[in-house]
Amino acid sequence: MERPHVKTAASPQTDAPPPARQPPLLYAVAAISALGGLLFGYDTGIISSALLDLGRDLQLSSRAQEIVVSAILVGAMVGAPVSGTLVARHGRKPVVTGVAVLFAVGAVAAAVAPGTGTLIGARFVLGLAVGAASNTVPVYIAETAPAAIRGRLMVLFQLMVAIGQLISYLVGYALAGPDGWRWMFALAAVPAAVLAVGMIPLPESPRWLVGQGRTEEAAAVLKKLRRPGSDIGEEIADIKAVRTRERGAGWRALRGSWVRPALVVALGIAAFSQLTGINAMVYYAPKLLTDAGFGDSTALLTGVGIGVMLVLAGIAGTLLVDRTGRRRLLLWLLPGSGLAMAVLALAFLGTGGSEAQKWTVILSLFAYIFLNGASMQAVVWLIGPEVLPLAVRGPAMSLATTAVWGFDLVIAMTALTAVDTFGRTATFLVYALMNAACWLFVLRRVPETRGRTLEEIEQALRHPSAAKSAAKERTPA
Repeated sequence: MERPHVKTAASPQTDAPPPARQPPLLYAVAAISALGGLLFGYDTGIISSALLDLGRDLQLSSRAQEIVVSAILVGAMVGAPVSGTLVARHGRKPVVTGVAVLFAVGAVAAAVAPGTGTLIGARFVLGLAVGAASNTVPVYIAETAPAAIRGRLMVLFQLMVAIGQLISYLVGYALAGPDGWRWMFALAAVPAAVLAVGMIPLPESPRWLVGQGRTEEAAAVLKKLRRPGSDIGEEIADIKAVRTRERGAGWRALRGSWVRPALVVALGIAAFSQLTGINAMVYYAPKLLTDAGFGDSTALLTGVGIGVMLVLAGIAGTLLVDRTGRRRLLLWLLPGSGLAMAVLALAFLGTGGSEAQKWTVILSLFAYIFLNGASMQAVVWLIGPEVLPLAVRGPAMSLATTAVWGFDLVIAMTALTAVDTFGRTATFLVYALMNAACWLFVLRRVPETRGRTLEEIEQALRHPSAAKSAAKERTPA
């Protein structure tokens, strides 16, 4: 005879309800604002396809083409620091909305550009939007997300960048032909309009609201962004404690000795995200395959293949960043990234364009794109907003974002010159060494931020010895 189930003190969890799901608004904040990442990826990627017919239609010299390509990077270097000042003064939400408007204006202006000067100006406007988006959207997501899922929500931004690049390659391949480049540029206005409209119902960052003394509004926002039963009062108290201690901080506070370790981490990750070679490969991969003996049609499809690898890397980063941690993800994948780059470099020592050499080049290229994309590119927009203190997050992220675009510009303007001067093998071996240097930097400087609130990370920055003791206590035997 079956014994009846009897509740006892030893088994109270049998009937415990499952944990409440995160509110839909939280995912809406991440998904809609991450459209800024899709526009970022699309507008930086579309030029590689558009330039083929653009150069002929506007009769651009090689130098003029370089300026058209670089204009968006120069604009991004300006847009990043300007947006840092604006988000500190006016809040995160209105700046993201303004970024959407800039994307739309720049896209339409580029599509109807009658000449080179207008096109360069339009690309510069798009650069302002790209720089502002890369600086503002990760901060907005970081300040609205709970610690447990903050990583995957922020990596969504980088995943959307990769999806935007893949879409740009597919659109470029489909619309190739006379005046097709105008439609390539114009199509970016559609997601820009969606972003602008989608931002209307979203809330302001609760951390920014607390900084403005609007505590009740911040509490109301957090209630909508947190699971039922969450201790909103404690979270507000933590934010207020940090804000009170750092009231009046800003650009001047960046000189403080206690801020310096976080600033070094943010700027170091920003620099290595480019010095490890990712955009040299993205910008010039068709030339690499041509040099390896592949036909023109295969070279034209290279961008699509790279776009697919970037999307797969973005998905992998999204799945792993909260499970393995930011630091561990970098330490695990960067050696593979450097090794793949070294293999790519050595593959060009072969002669004759054999089948083995061709496939070594393409497989090592795709392996590098995936491993670097799932590690460095997954965390580049994540670690900065996490480690930088609230009071200096706006200006400090502006510096970090400007560093990303500054080093991107350096790579874009020197990669082909370096190849022509020193050869492909020597140039790519330098990128491989940069991957090794980045691994050492992560090992010595980058803390683990997984599962910790932004306030806990900041407390650890102020009191590093206490944080190390707490970390040892949390580490399982």
